[in-house]
Amino acid sequence: MALSGKEWVNQFPTSRDVEDLASPFRENLKRFLQAMRDAGCSITISATYRPKERAHLMHYAFRIAREGLSPVGIPKLEGVDIQWDHRKANGQLDLVASRNAAEEMVLAYGIAFKPALSSNHTRRTAIDMTITWSGTLRIKNASGTVVTISSGPRTGQNGTLVNVGATYKVIKLQSDPPHWSENGRLRANGRPARPVKC
Repeated sequence: MALSGKEWVNQFPTSRDVEDLASPFRENLKRFLQAMRDAGCSITISATYRPKERAHLMHYAFRIAREGLSPVGIPKLEGVDIQWDHRKANGQLDLVASRNAAEEMVLAYGIAFKPALSSNHTRRTAIDMTITWSGTLRIKNASGTVVTISSGPRTGQNGTLVNVGATYKVIKLQSDPPHWSENGRLRANGRPARPVKC
C-alpha cells in the first residue's frame, strides 16, 4: 500500500481521445468539433473519459484537503491501493501530513471544483476543451445554418457558441469553463444548465 501524495496523479490517466466517449454523445461531439474547426476555431482537449479509479482519488483528495474529511476509514476501491492516513513514528495519526499529501494531489490534478465519484466524465459523456478564435466566427449549427459570432469572448464561454453547441446536443456548463456534456451538468443527475441569453 502506498501513501497518498502527488505521485498518484500519474496513475489511471484521463483520456483525451474523443473515441473513448459513448454514443450518441461521441458522434454529436465530433460533428460540433468539425463545425468549429471548419469555422477556424483552435481547440485543445484536456479530458474526455475519466476512469473511476482516478475519480476516486480526485474526490477523496479534495475532501480530505479542502473539506476536513478524516483520512481514516476512506472507502476502498479495488485496484487503488492507497493509504490516505499518514502516521507518525509512534503510529499515531499525522493529520497535518495526511492533509498536506491530499492537498499536493489536489494541486497536481488541477482541481477547481469538487470531483464527483460518478460524473459525466466517468460515464463517457463529457469533454473538457479550450476553444479560441480570432475575428468574426461563422459557424454552421446542426441544421446547417451559418451563425455569425462577432461578439466576445472569443472562447468556449461565448453565449452564441454555447447555443450552437446545444444544437449538436453538446451542452455547456457555464460555471466550469472547459466543461461540455450531453446534459450540461457535471453529474448525470446534477442540476441542469440554464439556457444562455445572447
